[in-house]
Amino acid sequence: MKQRITTGIIAGALFLGFCLLGGPWYHGLVLVMALIGYYEFVKMTGLPPFSGAALIGYAGVFALVFPWEMLWDHRPLTLFQVGWLVMLVLMAASVVTKNRISVNTVAMLFLGVVYVGVGFYYIAESRHLPNGLFWTFLLLGSIWSSDAGAYFVGKLIGKNKLWPSISPNKTVEGALGGIAIAIVTSLVFAWASDGLLTWERAIFIGLAAAVVGQMGDLIQSAYKRIYNIKDSGNLLPGHGGILDRCDSWIVVFPFVHILMLLPY
Repeated sequence: MKQRITTGIIAGALFLGFCLLGGPWYHGLVLVMALIGYYEFVKMTGLPPFSGAALIGYAGVFALVFPWEMLWDHRPLTLFQVGWLVMLVLMAASVVTKNRISVNTVAMLFLGVVYVGVGFYYIAESRHLPNGLFWTFLLLGSIWSSDAGAYFVGKLIGKNKLWPSISPNKTVEGALGGIAIAIVTSLVFAWASDGLLTWERAIFIGLAAAVVGQMGDLIQSAYKRIYNIKDSGNLLPGHGGILDRCDSWIVVFPFVHILMLLPY
């Protein structure tokens, strides 16, 4: 527990420090996290993490997350265009190698590019919005408070298992507690925002951060259970890997952007 707390404090302070700096410092950190996350995803699925096919995936993640707008006025390719090109190259690799790179391998590598690349793209882009520091802290605060609320409420009064076949320690009571605390946290941000965030939108953002964030946690747990592993990596002692710590982030950040819950 002591190692877990120490690692959490150091990693959290480092990430928040880069977030406060913003610009290329923050975006560069997120890009590195994305590439490490994709490495963990590939390794977790049992595929060679530096095979030729995997390198195509790394290139896709890099193209999605790299801060092109800091070099040019706009991205050379949209997210959709990058995704389609990565899909084409991976499928072509299957043909060229006469199916030594199987369709199943192609599908898994492509899934990882979208899952990791798009998730970290929106984590980085949220900081670049007008009032981006506020929006980033709002989402992180809502996610973290949901996690903490689910844990402590579950420990205190949790009796009914939420999804025992995937995550045996999670409870329905904990999940509901996490949702309530995330909404309260988002409302606190609305109160402190001086009109930037309305109460109604704050409720939707808190609800989305909690529900979608908990689903992101369950998705990662399901993958790890399928491949019979405890953690996606060991970069963060006591916490696992990047995907273990960011499993909620990489689904919540895209979700709130796609549903246009952030007023920008």
